[in-house]
Amino acid sequence: MQASIQNRIFFGLVVLLATTVLEPLRAIPRMDLNDYPQPIAGQQRWVIQLPGLLAKSPDPVLSTNAVDWRVQLIVGRTIQLDCNQHHLAGQGLRMERLQGAEQRMLYSVAGAVKVMFTRMVCPLDEPMRESFLGLGSKPYLVPYNASFPIAVDVPGGLEVRWRLWRAEITQREATKL
Repeated sequence: MQASIQNRIFFGLVVLLATTVLEPLRAIPRMDLNDYPQPIAGQQRWVIQLPGLLAKSPDPVLSTNAVDWRVQLIVGRTIQLDCNQHHLAGQGLRMERLQGAEQRMLYSVAGAVKVMFTRMVCPLDEPMRESFLGLGSKPYLVPYNASFPIAVDVPGGLEVRWRLWRAEITQREATKL
């Protein structure tokens, strides 16, 4: 009798936990790419599914509202570098709003992306190092929206990384001239 009551309590707690903790996770749509066209020949698709629930920041100055957040898309390539200055050259990211798909965007890089570098003679004893080079000099920021995946089509050989930007809560006054 005692074991039966303990089992009922245990299973009751499991059900309660599943409905209160896991329910918000089910509310976030998973990676649905049905509205997205297939990548064109020579392109690879990279997809980011943003988490719907993020851990609270220990910094009270940062906003906890996802409306204030942005996602930085970083397109690039990992290469071996010598002592020269290196960068990637090519067309930057462009955004295309998908027809009939509310708030869904497709980001892409069209054309070839080349590694450009200075042509200095490097010291013989300087070792090569591996590094990730990003395309473009300015960050490419998109709104944070966990409801839809972020799809990025890039030429083969490139990869896509991302970084989260959070705004401060504090608003400051500008100087009126």
